[in-house]
Amino acid sequence: MIRIEYQTQRLSLRFFMLMLVLFLFQTAFGLLLTGQHIDPTLLAGTLNFNVVRAEHTNLGILWVLSGFIGAILFVGPLLSKRELAAPGLIRFLFYALLAVVLWNVATQVLAEQGIAGWWLGQPLLQEGLEYLEAGRIVDVVILVGFAILCHVVWRSFPPISQWNEIHWGLGIGVLALTLVWIFGMFFVERIDLQEYFRWYVVHYWVEGVWEVIHISLVGFLLVLMFRADVKSVGFAVFWGISLVWLSGLLGNAHHYFWVGTPEFWQFWGSLFSALEPLPLIFCFWHLYLDAHQDGEPLANMPAFAFLLGSVVLEQVGAGILGFTMTFALTNVWSHGTWVTLSHAHLALFGTFGMLGIATAYYAIPLMRGVGQFDQRPGRLAFWLVFTGMLGLCFAFAIGGTVQVYVYRTLGLDWFGGEVAPAMLFAKLLVPVFGLVFTIGAGLLVYDLLTLGLRVPVPAAARPVAATGWGRRLSGWETGLWLLAMWVFGAVITLGLLSFNLRTVQDGSMLFPYLMAGIGYPGLLLTTLLFVARFLRSLAARGPAAVSDQAVGVAASLAR
Repeated sequence: MIRIEYQTQRLSLRFFMLMLVLFLFQTAFGLLLTGQHIDPTLLAGTLNFNVVRAEHTNLGILWVLSGFIGAILFVGPLLSKRELAAPGLIRFLFYALLAVVLWNVATQVLAEQGIAGWWLGQPLLQEGLEYLEAGRIVDVVILVGFAILCHVVWRSFPPISQWNEIHWGLGIGVLALTLVWIFGMFFVERIDLQEYFRWYVVHYWVEGVWEVIHISLVGFLLVLMFRADVKSVGFAVFWGISLVWLSGLLGNAHHYFWVGTPEFWQFWGSLFSALEPLPLIFCFWHLYLDAHQDGEPLANMPAFAFLLGSVVLEQVGAGILGFTMTFALTNVWSHGTWVTLSHAHLALFGTFGMLGIATAYYAIPLMRGVGQFDQRPGRLAFWLVFTGMLGLCFAFAIGGTVQVYVYRTLGLDWFGGEVAPAMLFAKLLVPVFGLVFTIGAGLLVYDLLTLGLRVPVPAAARPVAATGWGRRLSGWETGLWLLAMWVFGAVITLGLLSFNLRTVQDGSMLFPYLMAGIGYPGLLLTTLLFVARFLRSLAARGPAAVSDQAVGVAASLAR
């Protein structure tokens, strides 16, 4: 039976379980939102749209954080080669996170009634800023929780003189996670300054802190799964983190275009935002190199599938779709529309959510001593959530393109009824793909919650011929797939830029609709086919038992 070496790794299990439960609830709120988009009177007066949307957004952030904490606690002892420090504080951190979740869910209803609990100029109960909804009381609890995580990581790691690049990435990441949160802990009456501070937290978390933790965790998971060389992975982690900070710090300015800030931000924000995909390409390419360094069978396909999905959707959602809409000349049209939703869903769920799920699929079998397990539910769940999310983002992107034309270009009244009928096709697509995604989410939550508890029924993997789509994926072919994604991204960018043309502003929808009709389906279908090709080539290596993981972990850590 497989056994983990460090018992404090088991403390990560409760965070993974919380992650799965919150993920399921967030998905349920998302389904409710799709219904309210079609019928705005649905649950009006009971659960209004703004409350449901805030719950959906906040639960998304909270389950991603829970997954991050679980992943850090699981790999921490493997990096440190000793038990985690202060296990009592880790247990307290879990209950503090649970309290924050319950508080956020309960206090969202207060926003609907205008109750913030003001005292000494601070909203104690509910803040009401998008993504930063919690009041000051919970803000303090969150700060304490981050400080605990930072303390545990730094106390558990070896002396700084012995750190490698992955130590540095996680160590600096958890420290920055704590410090950046301080910018979200005070209220400023001027809306432009408040937006500055709000985006310090939101942007620097995502593109300056979470990305650093993401790159570090992806690197170490590659070491565990493929026995990759730690020095080689560390090289990739170093350059990935460096490029994240080079581009992300000033790239934050794309959030400042339209809140009364100086005009020079439009140039510098556009320039550095355009550089932000560079570290994402680097991270993706190293995943390809490590996965193809040998021809050994892949022991845990669900874990790697979600890891691949995380890195590829980071490239597509955060990189390509982020690139298309963060120039000032495109952002002036896309800002605050469904086009933004397409980017945000792929970037948040794809990059960070899938990483947490990948780590859970790797860690839970080890912690529950499962030698072999039926991987079919995990593989099916991956394809359902992956396809469902790509479909959702297609619906958001097409609906957003219509939204930009009808509302912003033609100048029609947002609340006058002209926009909703024009977007009806896209609004009907959302629940269709949302249902596909929900089925996949339910399947993976069930699979992970019960893995090792239900009667094991290992299924022999079907042999895959190493020909056709099962042949080895070469670097040249991978580069062509990546190039195709960026070509479609360029088409999308041209479509958004075309809204600046006089002919479009005079009423011609041909060019923006044509570019969107080519670009979005092309990008998302290419992404789907490429991931299928990548996983097919790995499956052709032959069947393997999950027990091979233990050998890989031991060999990697012995270096």
